[in-house]
Amino acid sequence: MGIHADRSVCIGSGNCVLAAADIFDQDEDALVVLLTDTPSADQEEAAREAVARCPSGALRLTEE
Repeated sequence: MGIHADRSVCIGSGNCVLAAADIFDQDEDALVVLLTDTPSADQEEAAREAVARCPSGALRLTEE
């Protein structure tokens, strides 16, 4: 599994960080920053939760 973050769509809600702080962060403008684009097996559930909670649709999962 991989994660793609489209910063041009991000609205800075921070839901991704709340759901998976070990995968996502926010920059000084509150936009999403990926800490990893390939979450470990232990992180997959949190990654899916973060994508589901993103109000702008800036996050998507990819199958690799």
